[in-house]
Amino acid sequence: MDLSALSGISSQQGSASQANSQLAADFDTFLTLLTAQLQNQDPLEPLDSNEFTAQLVQFASVEQEIQSNQNLESLITLGQASIVGGSVGYIGQEVDAIGDTLGLEEGGTVQWAYAMDQVAESSSIVITDQSGKVVYTGAGETASGRHEFVWDGKDNAGEELPAGLYTIEVSALDSEGAPIPVATSISGIVTSVTLAGDQPILSFGGVSAPLSDVLSVAQPDPTS
Repeated sequence: MDLSALSGISSQQGSASQANSQLAADFDTFLTLLTAQLQNQDPLEPLDSNEFTAQLVQFASVEQEIQSNQNLESLITLGQASIVGGSVGYIGQEVDAIGDTLGLEEGGTVQWAYAMDQVAESSSIVITDQSGKVVYTGAGETASGRHEFVWDGKDNAGEELPAGLYTIEVSALDSEGAPIPVATSISGIVTSVTLAGDQPILSFGGVSAPLSDVLSVAQPDPTS
């Protein structure tokens, strides 16, 4: 697992401590000024004790708020550490996630999946490279449900294409020529996990996907 995921956690721990240190410095300054005022006050017009008592109460209130923030930061840190630790279990697992782009290794294959909620009159598959150039076209399945498409990394002329990222687009039409919604997904073996924001990011097949986009997780087939 990429340990850089922990950097975001540690950076949060210093904000409340800095605020606490600043409050202590301000309180020291306040006591110094108060002492000077008491020493130099006019005996005939002494300082109003209610005024500096109210200021002491304000300092105590701010200190309590900072302590509350420190407790919240500790809870957030523990929660994020738990997320990172739990994410380790995804490494080495095969995941299926929402997406349409995967990495092709030299001489390898790429597997996508697509699903339709109704029968189609016709469907087509188009694969493009990183520059948006169409490198493969073909017919797709027309039955409703989930279908897998394994691409051998070759164009329509049978030429092997270089390694890189490739994107699939599946279009389907009903009997009246109206488009049918098609959902595509990508799959692969998770190789690393990082933490971005509030959720883990899984890397597989040359791409990355947030955990919220994962549709299923399974043990990889040892025979594949």
